[in-house]
Amino acid sequence: MRVYLDHNSTTPMRPEVQDLVAALAAEGFGNPSSTHAAGRRARDVVDRAREQVANALGIAESEVVFTSGGTESNNLALSGTLRHRGPAAGLVTTAIEHSSVLAAAAALERSGHPVERVAVDAEGRIDVDELTARAGAPGVRLVSVQAANNEVGSVAPLGRVAAAVRSGAADAPLLHTDAVQALGRRPLDLAGWGIDLASFSAHKVGGPVGVGVLCVRRPGAVQPELFGGEQEHGLRPGTENAVGVAGAALAIELAVRELAAYADRVGRLAHTLWMELASRLQAARLLGPPISSDDRLANTLNVMLPDCDGRVLVTRLDLEGLEVSAGSACASGSLEPSHVLLAMGLDENAARSGLRISLGRTTTEEECARAVDVLVKVISSSRAT
Repeated sequence: MRVYLDHNSTTPMRPEVQDLVAALAAEGFGNPSSTHAAGRRARDVVDRAREQVANALGIAESEVVFTSGGTESNNLALSGTLRHRGPAAGLVTTAIEHSSVLAAAAALERSGHPVERVAVDAEGRIDVDELTARAGAPGVRLVSVQAANNEVGSVAPLGRVAAAVRSGAADAPLLHTDAVQALGRRPLDLAGWGIDLASFSAHKVGGPVGVGVLCVRRPGAVQPELFGGEQEHGLRPGTENAVGVAGAALAIELAVRELAAYADRVGRLAHTLWMELASRLQAARLLGPPISSDDRLANTLNVMLPDCDGRVLVTRLDLEGLEVSAGSACASGSLEPSHVLLAMGLDENAARSGLRISLGRTTTEEECARAVDVLVKVISSSRAT
């Protein structure tokens, strides 16, 4: 029995999405920009998908931009917002953002844009007061805060962040959130909180790989980084993947609709898994907010196992049929310790020992029990050698 507990990396495509994608692909499509019948059919699919996403996220259809995924959405949000404002336009972000935000920030910094990275506490929480103070500095035009961390599951208080950043500021910076891990797992109120830009990825919620969304709620805030067409409100040129965006829209709609039931069920499974693991492995330590905290993702466990290299452990667990990860999938080939765990105050050896266990919609009690057995077996044998 193989057990897949790496849902923060990607999730199995939902059966409903598979059926829709297969049916649409079988119909055949033209280019959504073409005016003949085949093109109009494709355009209708894209338009309906845009409406579906807008309704699920509580925003306007004109605010939905389809991209190739969360990485492109994050890059477009940062670079597309700041580059056209000149090198004096500054960015404030946090030290635990996804690599697609931190790498884009580093590229902007090399181009002369001032970049501030706000520290977090030992449980991965941001200091809203410090973030607000940094955001109020002259020249800051964008603040980017991850809605939920992909490695340790800490959740940012976006409503408080937005209110604080804009408090008393006549020319407040735009606010972007990488909401890839939060979608379908935490309630999101983009309009109510005053979020200007938000990034999403379909394959994190049972949709197809290669489709993302950037919500652009402030007209003119973002300028294109690619050129050659006027698709997606002129912000993302290139022929739209009609079949893919339809599958993405359905997955997003279902994830939002089922959020409460998902969080309750998966949260109970994760809690039971951790309590059982902690009782059998006394040295195990849970990283991030406490297991019952309201400001952590219900599905995410990051477990530090002293004297274990997370990447080596992942391989040994895989041989026993348990699929988990040592940090972000985007950085899984890196020899460097997790930047998230380093930012939380762990030393390099400790930061290499974190093991991320992330549950999903398809996870069962039997799989969680099997996961604990495999973890105990592999870790015990590793220490015996």
